[in-house]
Amino acid sequence: MPIGYELFAGNRSDVTTVEQMVTTMEDRYGKSDRIWVMDRGMASADNIEFLKQEQRRYIIGTAKSMLKKYQRELLKEDWSKVRDGLEVKLCADPEGKSGETFILCRSSDRASKERAMHERFEKRIEEGLARIANACERQKLDAVKVSHRVGKLLGQNTRAAGAFKTKIEVDQTTGRAMLKWEKVESWRDWSRLSEGCYLLRSNVSDWSAEELWRAYMQLTEAEGAFRIHKSDLSLRPVWHQKQQRVQAHVLVCFLAYVLWKTLAQWCKVAGLGDEPRKVLDEIAQVQTMDVVLPTRCGREMRKRCVAQPSAHQSILLQRLKLTLPRGLEITTM
Repeated sequence: MPIGYELFAGNRSDVTTVEQMVTTMEDRYGKSDRIWVMDRGMASADNIEFLKQEQRRYIIGTAKSMLKKYQRELLKEDWSKVRDGLEVKLCADPEGKSGETFILCRSSDRASKERAMHERFEKRIEEGLARIANACERQKLDAVKVSHRVGKLLGQNTRAAGAFKTKIEVDQTTGRAMLKWEKVESWRDWSRLSEGCYLLRSNVSDWSAEELWRAYMQLTEAEGAFRIHKSDLSLRPVWHQKQQRVQAHVLVCFLAYVLWKTLAQWCKVAGLGDEPRKVLDEIAQVQTMDVVLPTRCGREMRKRCVAQPSAHQSILLQRLKLTLPRGLEITTM
């Protein structure tokens, strides 16, 4: 359940907020045996050192570049299966200094997504380099301008920039710039091996790889909260000119999300899962109607009735221990 929120300046980077958030939580709720879970955007040497100062426990995502240190582990077959398409395993600190445990994770769904992304960017770069090379052959181009065009192309497609090696040469007789390029097979091999893999680090030593992974994945609930604000609750971001209005808007969003999580727990207790979206959509189909009866004296009798729920809706209402009224009182202004 969400228990609070903090507001920071819009130009403040995430990595600088860790110490303030940790100390604020500990001042409000005490230094219980909690575990701090953060994505890689929060990871820095200073933040990790701060968490270690008072033996705080943490699970943090790491930069993609750290996977290079575990290339041999990626090739081994000693993975533990969490569910279909997801495997994890514990790895020792390669330097043996930090006293941390590293959790190597591999997802087939994530691998498919990253492979499609790499192929798309690789195709863009290949087509772009071919166009630049053809332009160099058709007309006399300045080597600096060609270099800028190549750099811009690679910068716009950084996901696959390492897959190509480029070289710009100048013909000494004509002064014409020529672009030569080739694919880097070693990058492609590493890309195929590491696609779908990511690395976590933690100082929690008494948990299994699966337990550490499941704890880290609670971050997806926080990310899901933003999607709920935009979709189900229709609380789109609003550009405010004053701090008080920002605070008021965030407060409404927070209270709405607390209500949403309360509905989720209500559904879970009723055996309907922990996602209230489908339940709300189904119950929203229950309709009301006004029955109007004319009388001889010219006045009308109006009664508001509730339609009978369908069989599926009746089951949901029974699980939630809700009873629909036969009618509703009509209030006049």
